[in-house]
Parts: sequence; structure tokens; C-alpha cells
Amino acid sequence: MLDADSPKPPGYNAQRLRGQDAPRRRSWRWQPLPALLGALIAGLVLLAVAAVLYDHSRRNTISPGVRVGGVDIGGLSVSAARQRLQEQLAAPLERSLVVRVGHQHFALSARRAGVGVAVNQLTQQALTDSRGGWILGRVIDGLTGRRLNVDIPPAVTYSASAVRRFALDVAVRTHHSARDASVQPSASGLQRVPSHLGIEVQTSALIGQIEQSLQHPTDPRVIVPPLKRLRPKVTLANLASHYPAYIVINRSAFKLRFYRRLRLAHTYTIAVGRQGLETPAGLYNIQDMETNPSWHVPNSSWAGSLAGTTVPPGPADPIKARWMGVSGGAGIHGTDVLGSLGTAASHGCIRMSIPDVIQLYSQVRLHTPVFIA
Repeated sequence: MLDADSPKPPGYNAQRLRGQDAPRRRSWRWQPLPALLGALIAGLVLLAVAAVLYDHSRRNTISPGVRVGGVDIGGLSVSAARQRLQEQLAAPLERSLVVRVGHQHFALSARRAGVGVAVNQLTQQALTDSRGGWILGRVIDGLTGRRLNVDIPPAVTYSASAVRRFALDVAVRTHHSARDASVQPSASGLQRVPSHLGIEVQTSALIGQIEQSLQHPTDPRVIVPPLKRLRPKVTLANLASHYPAYIVINRSAFKLRFYRRLRLAHTYTIAVGRQGLETPAGLYNIQDMETNPSWHVPNSSWAGSLAGTTVPPGPADPIKARWMGVSGGAGIHGTDVLGSLGTAASHGCIRMSIPDVIQLYSQVRLHTPVFIA
């Protein structure tokens, strides 16, 4: 046996010796790529199986961030979500909706409005939205706790005609017309009565408010509708312009007061009807006017033989200078029997001195108000 340091015989070939005489051994090399691919595929299969199992475990669970009509049902099972919607959506709908106008309150019951909500349908819609997209996205969302931020309209049903009828009823019952400024006459004179604004419910806006509240059961159930302020046509500022002339007669004081634009302009002494033929009290207006009128004698017993006749202007005519008819056969006229002024002496008319009746006549028109107290 030759060792390493022994001299080598001629023709010695170490390589050939190893090739011919040395025992043959099979060489093995590690192949990394197929192994990595196999491990990766196995891992992916495991992940896919885990993802499918995880997703399957959440098949009846609503995703976080899902709401119905503002009610959060995220993370709940379908049955728990249905229960919550029943409590927080359906139950509130049973409460009456109240419309408040000032101190008045009007209630619209759920039954009258025909209100209903499809809880089962809404729950199924929430689940469908939760299960949308591809499985990997759902798994990632579930593991990371991502919220969907979905708010499903509650799809409340109601009777539109019932809502409209209710709104119109509220509008009619709360309507207050504007009140014009006016004049309140009395024996002592004229008192000005201020105007008042009216109010009117904006019906279209109220209908919209009711429908909005019905569609969102979690909203407050008390509605204050917008009001339209109705302005009067006559106010204290322009009241006087509506009364260029006004006459107030105080029978007990035997005075006639003439007002120009609601300010006292003249006071006259008059005669009024005697007992049994009293001048009628009340609010009237001048119905006819004549200069130097005839006397159309009433067909009454006190007129004697003149009853039903007409006395033309002249000495026999007691109606002097001017005539302003007020009510029936009663009116304001002049007289030359000055001694009767300041007394109850006429047959129902108001007597004035001739100069006074001429002056008054020139300041009034047809339909001038005449208040007799």
C-alpha cells in the first residue's frame, strides 16, 4: 500500500486509481426551490381553509359599522339585530307623533297614520351588505375590525293620504286670521282698537316634517311646524285714513260729536226722540242725503191727517235745510224750533240748528258711520 509520502511507481495515475479502484458513492444535493414552493402551497391551502372556516363562522353576523335608521346593529347576530330593531325602530313607531302650535297639541297615532316597518327585511338587507364583496376582503375586515359605515334607510311605510288629512286638520284648527285695527264707539267718543297679526301653518312644510319623522323613528316625536304671519290690512298707523268722518250721538247728553280722521272736530247740541218715539240706538251709516228736502210723513197715528203724505219744502215742512237719512225713517235734519234743542222733543229724528246742520252736511259723505248711544 502506498502512502502519501511513498515514491510512486511509473505510470501511476491517482485519478484513474480513484476512478477504477475506489468504491463508487452517489452524491446528493439539496434542492431549495421545490421545497419552498411546496411549503408555500401548503401554507396557502391552510390559510384558505382557515379563511373559509372563519368566514363561515360569521355567516349570520352583521359587520361592525352597519346601522339601520341610525340604530347600530354591527357585530350582532341576525336574531339579536332583529330584536334590537324591533325595540328601537318598531316600538318607537307605536308612539303618537305630536304637532305643537303655540299652546295647542295635536296627536297623530301610529294606527291612524298606518305606520309599519319591515324588521325582517331590514335585517336581511344588513346581512347582505355585510356579506358583500369577496371572501378575503371580508376576512381581513373581520380580523382588523374595519367598520363598514353603512346606514340602511328604515323603509317605514305609512299612509300619505292620512298624513295629509291630519296636516290639513291642524292647519284649519290653528288658523287665526289677522285682525284689522278698528274703532270702538261709545257715548263718550271713539276708542282705537289695535290690529293683531294672524298665523297660518305652512301645510306643505308640516307634511314634510311628519313624513321625515315617520321615516326616522329615532327622531323626536314632537313637531313644531313653521308658521306664516298674516299681516292686517288696517293698522293703527293707517286707521284714521279709513275714517275721514265719523258721527257719535249721545242721546242722554243731547250732543252730536263729529270726528274728522278720528279726531274730534265739532260738538253740536241736538234734540232727540221723545218718550215712546225714541231715536233708535246702534251703529248705522248715512244712507241718503238731500238739500232742502221734502218731508215724507210716516204713516203713523201721531202724524194725524198728514200721515202718509209728502210735505214739500217751505214753512210747513219741519225738516229744514238738510237731510241725512240714518235708519228707516230716522235721520239728521235742521229745525227752526231752536227751543227744542237740548231736549227729547222729536218723533225719532236728530234735530240740529240750521247753521249746524249745513256745516255738518258739508263734511260728511254717504256711508259715513253714525253711532247712536
